[in-house]
Amino acid sequence: MSSADTNLPEWTVAFPRLRCIRDPRWARVLAGARVLSLPAGTTVFRSGDPCHSYLLVLAGSVRVHTTAASGREIVLYRVAPGQSCVLTTTCLVGAERYPADGVTESEVRAASVPAALFQQALAEIAEFRSFVFASYAERVCRLIELLEEVAFGRMDARLAQCLLDRVTQEGRVTLTHQELAVELGTAREVVSRLLKELERRGWVGLRRSEISLRDPGALARLAAQGNVT
Repeated sequence: MSSADTNLPEWTVAFPRLRCIRDPRWARVLAGARVLSLPAGTTVFRSGDPCHSYLLVLAGSVRVHTTAASGREIVLYRVAPGQSCVLTTTCLVGAERYPADGVTESEVRAASVPAALFQQALAEIAEFRSFVFASYAERVCRLIELLEEVAFGRMDARLAQCLLDRVTQEGRVTLTHQELAVELGTAREVVSRLLKELERRGWVGLRRSEISLRDPGALARLAAQGNVT
């Protein structure tokens, strides 16, 4: 570890590319950043809010979702440790307001860079600009994948993949039908009907707010059919 690294704030360990910035102006940004601790269930931003800071998640998870006029929700993405929020970047760069909501799913620690410092760093520090837009590009690609899944993916295959992604070591998924519907961007009735069919096949077991995966292999084969038209 170099002497320069020893002077960096501890939170930068979660972002190796930021630790490599040697521009002297970067010290001003680090000095102005502060670390926040947010309890689970905290609303980080709401649709229509202005954006006041650039957040870098250090621990925990922020769920970003949007709600249609009908009340149906869809999860756009999650911001995990070592990541930033693409909507926050969009709002800061374009001087726009948030078009969706962000809520902490667990206790979250995040580094917060004030908007003014973010704008200065983006304009003046090439390494920071590269970091911001690389993160932005990665998230945009994932959002496009989500749109393709919603528009073209088979719902039964998407449900199977969602169950496999959220299963615990004990082989259970502790999500309600409504929570699964939000994840998949569909109606609760659709999820309930599909789960009943998976139960009939013997692939899952259904209990209140809990789903047991009885045949993960069969679910994996079903999930693999998601791109088959």
